[in-house]
Amino acid sequence: MSEVRDRILAAATELVDKAGVEGASIRDVCAAANVTPPTVYHHFGDKKGLLDAVVAVGFDRYLREKRDRSPSADPVEDLRRGWDGHVEFGLRNPALYGLMYGGARTTQHPASLEGERILRRIVTRIGEAGLLTMPVDDAVRTIHAASVGTTILLIANPGLVELSERTREAVFGSVLVAQAGEAGLASAARVLLAQVARSDVPLTPGELGLLRELLARLADGA
Repeated sequence: MSEVRDRILAAATELVDKAGVEGASIRDVCAAANVTPPTVYHHFGDKKGLLDAVVAVGFDRYLREKRDRSPSADPVEDLRRGWDGHVEFGLRNPALYGLMYGGARTTQHPASLEGERILRRIVTRIGEAGLLTMPVDDAVRTIHAASVGTTILLIANPGLVELSERTREAVFGSVLVAQAGEAGLASAARVLLAQVARSDVPLTPGELGLLRELLARLADGA
């Protein structure tokens, strides 16, 4: 990536941060980066290409802390932490978030796919523990749509401070078998059954078979 392209992209990102898409005209970007319009078009094609590059910068910012975060022993808590981090990013970067997820976008930006993969890994772990009420794909779509919608609403209405937590818990109550810490006997059995399937257990084959049979019956609510 050339130094001139970097400078143009940095200027465009800063203008979007401060003034939104409307405040990031090609003329404004050229003035901020000290370049001419043909230089911008040479590197980005048109304004859409420039804004797509700004979106990629936004996703890199958003995903930076998620990439470095190790999964905890509790995937539900990881999911809750991921929701909160998503909303907090949007509130810290409202104009950039609107460009990343707002209604002006008609297609998914390629840079957003990494975030979806991170969410899917967490939801898959929850599914392996037997704590999902729906298939993983449906759960991922539900959580993603709800978190984006909540963030956009909060950006427009920052006084609704409790909306995120209420929506988060309502969505989790729909997607998860039970809230973290309130799983009950059947859900606890599902968790243990999943762990037994993935771990070396110090039991004889007969004992292990009996344990699995009993856990399966408890998991089914029998």
